[in-house]
Amino acid sequence: MDKKQLNKAALQEKEGISNKEITNEQAIFNLKKNRQKHPSTEELLAGIIAGNTAALSRGITLIESHNVAHKVKANALIQNCLEHRKPSIRIGITGVPGVGKSTFIETLGTYLTMLGKKVAVLAVDPSSSLSKGSILGDKTRMDTLVKNPNAFIRPSAAGNALGGVSRHTREAITLCETAGYDVILIETVGVGQSETSVHSMVDFFLLLKLAGAGDELQGIKRGIIEMADAIIINKADGNNLTAAKIAKVEFNRALHFYPAKTSGWTPQVVLCSALENKGIDTTWNLISDYVRHANKEGYFAKKRQEQNSFWLLQTIENQLKDRFFQDEVIAKELKIQLELIAANKRSPFAAAEFLLDLHKTRV
Repeated sequence: MDKKQLNKAALQEKEGISNKEITNEQAIFNLKKNRQKHPSTEELLAGIIAGNTAALSRGITLIESHNVAHKVKANALIQNCLEHRKPSIRIGITGVPGVGKSTFIETLGTYLTMLGKKVAVLAVDPSSSLSKGSILGDKTRMDTLVKNPNAFIRPSAAGNALGGVSRHTREAITLCETAGYDVILIETVGVGQSETSVHSMVDFFLLLKLAGAGDELQGIKRGIIEMADAIIINKADGNNLTAAKIAKVEFNRALHFYPAKTSGWTPQVVLCSALENKGIDTTWNLISDYVRHANKEGYFAKKRQEQNSFWLLQTIENQLKDRFFQDEVIAKELKIQLELIAANKRSPFAAAEFLLDLHKTRV
């Protein structure tokens, strides 16, 4: 027995630790040690292309980082991913809290994997305006899909981004397409009429609704519903089935008040019960019909080009905002201006103009 084995035996005898516990202890140590390693951009790219979910997760973590050094590496990773992206269908899924988005996504995702599809779920959780934290519990809610080898679930915090999605959801889409995922499901925060940004990054926009919750009236209002390519009335089962059928009629009537879509597509209303796995195949067939229609009319590629232009403009806006607030001189002057505003010695508008002018001289 060598010295290392003697030391291990002595430790076991002294502390009463079993071989299994020593192994587990070593495994935890190795895991923590590996997490501390920072793979290069080339290593991450190779792992993502190979479909390694650990590499994909680390890649998304990298692009979400606020570290300046990480941003340089993240930009390089995104740039290198562009030529390796595979064709995909991007589906945005929104609806108010309680409508059953997670259950619907899990059922739809499972159905798609049975058809031989690789499915990525990018779920965005709301962030607290006080603590800035998020629960990120989507993997817990989708406990069956998370075990599926052909599925990838990534929860992200919305942070201070508006429109129901994270600021880095677009980059995450690029990484998932590089990893070869055929269908990318984007679950929004789901806070009502503000779920707009997701519409600028998906091919098909799915709106989940409830029957018997006063939700039918929302179909008459302009807002998020006019962006929807389909309305799914979820939880159409049990005692709620009759109400769901009535709601379907009401939503179909409401859709006639909206102008025709530039794609030439006519939105449809579908009854669905994610819990009982009903209406899921109908939903997917509807999405497939839309993709065929959009490709035939040349709208699919045109919309992707419009999205790229929109992403460019929004990225510029985000980076300008970041550079403004990360400027140390601006940060110090901002505190002074806030104090002047609190003392009623300066208006917020004058303070904003002063800070912007100051930043202009520093660029």
